[in-house]
Amino acid sequence: MRLKHNKKRNTAFLYETLIKELTKCIVSKDTQKKDFIISVIKENFNKNSILGKELELYKTINEIRGLDIYTAERMLEETVKRYKGLNKKEIYENQSMLIRLMNGQMSSSIFSNFVPNYRSLATISQIFNNELPPKEKVLLEKNLIISMTSKRNQILENKMPHIDMLTYKKFVESFNKKYGKSLLPEQRDILKHYITSFSDNGLLLKMYLNEEVGRLKGEVSRLVNSPLVSGDKVMIEKCKKVHEKLNALKNKALDSKTIEEVMKVQGLVAEVVANDGTS
Repeated sequence: MRLKHNKKRNTAFLYETLIKELTKCIVSKDTQKKDFIISVIKENFNKNSILGKELELYKTINEIRGLDIYTAERMLEETVKRYKGLNKKEIYENQSMLIRLMNGQMSSSIFSNFVPNYRSLATISQIFNNELPPKEKVLLEKNLIISMTSKRNQILENKMPHIDMLTYKKFVESFNKKYGKSLLPEQRDILKHYITSFSDNGLLLKMYLNEEVGRLKGEVSRLVNSPLVSGDKVMIEKCKKVHEKLNALKNKALDSKTIEEVMKVQGLVAEVVANDGTS
């Protein structure tokens, strides 16, 4: 029989639920709470802290995809071995301080935040703590190895239906109120990637943005030579400014402001393309 999992004693869960709360603060523009959560994350999950070191081991198993079976098995074995070398008493004490801080300075409701990869994190926690019967341990390890050998896009497909809809709707409502338009399919795509970006440190968001910015640059270049724009100096100047904005994105942090800028460019390009009629 599987042992009951205590999510408050799962370091990766504590990190993910803080990230989820941070996302809500960004969307709702609660700057004070956002800054506080960032400071808590930096203090407790930096690379030199015990919880930061433990979190990296969780990530090693939870985020790596596309391995062959042999490499996945070795990776799992080595990661569990390194976990055993961590000071469990220090982990427990630091978790306790963090839990008290989250309860006291935020709200106990923070622990109810939806974490898409919670099941995987719970499985890793049970493997790390080595309190399972042999049969149960082997079955859970098998599930992790299947995950580590799967393709990343398969994982994304499984996660996408579980996006935190409250966070998503708040961002959409804010954007619509500001610009008075419904979201385009490409704007919804980038928003979905942004909302889920904290589960993988923005890896999939960066990959998506790289492709999307390339697409937008191509559209802008094509528009400059289109009948609608080529003879219009004002439109040509606007296209140049859009191109400059897209080039500047590579030096900007992937925050809500940057995502909003990309969404604005997507809307502008879509509008000009629709009026152009040459595509």
